[in-house]
Amino acid sequence: MDSDKYPPEDGRRRFVKGVVGSATLASVGTGATAVLNSATSVAGGTGGPTDYVGIENTDGPAPRGMPLVPLTIDDEGYLKGVWPEVKERELKDGSTVTITEQDIGGVTYTGRWFQYCGVQSAQGLRPDADQDNFLRSKPGLYEWQADHEPGQKLHVDDFADYEEWSNDIGSAGAGKPAQTTWRSQSEGEQDVQELPVQVLRSPKVSDLPSKGDAADFLRAATESDFIAWLDKCTHFCCTPGFNSSRDAAKFDAVDAVYCQCHQSVYDPFSPVELSFNAFPRPG
Repeated sequence: MDSDKYPPEDGRRRFVKGVVGSATLASVGTGATAVLNSATSVAGGTGGPTDYVGIENTDGPAPRGMPLVPLTIDDEGYLKGVWPEVKERELKDGSTVTITEQDIGGVTYTGRWFQYCGVQSAQGLRPDADQDNFLRSKPGLYEWQADHEPGQKLHVDDFADYEEWSNDIGSAGAGKPAQTTWRSQSEGEQDVQELPVQVLRSPKVSDLPSKGDAADFLRAATESDFIAWLDKCTHFCCTPGFNSSRDAAKFDAVDAVYCQCHQSVYDPFSPVELSFNAFPRPG
């Protein structure tokens, strides 16, 4: 886990690049240059220094924010995460590697965003994985999902009351969250290792900055007041929740994402650009 830890950042503001606290990465220069260099090397074919956009870590021991999952809504109203385009890239030794990479609003979105906390070995992160991209309900964290079958596709109508919803933990109307899995089913069977994703529908999503380094990305990555992120705390890989724990009030984490394991707090309404060293995919 130590290789995935960096010093906390001070004085951050929305869309300001996070500081990568690693001597190894510091010698490379900017995050973008590091990604370019590592992507063409043998060792960096599927991992290495990676820039991403995530929900900001505002308190606690977590070293950085959790990465956003761009989402869309299909013609029938079902929520889907966007998976980057599959490409072949040539390495310095002449061999090729299959990667996932796509430009969204001027931001390079790649599957490397999610390669930490052991998630890098999940079947769903393999470029050739035969998984659909629907965001599927995982009941347990929120009482309102109790009527869902595990793996049921989430629909816009499930969030129709999002401007009034409350579970008496946060403010009414702050947003309606759901716990889901993404790219975790193939041929109707659930994979052993899931990709946990939290979805939130909130009026505040419409208030995300319209200007700034990643504003175009945010407009493309959110839809109809929905926002989503990989729900793996960057501290010790727990699964935090938006207004899911009554202890959140003790740590000034109401209407925020709170990890009750070690009290890390994230602000889903303050996405920031960050960098980290993504673990390579096995094999």
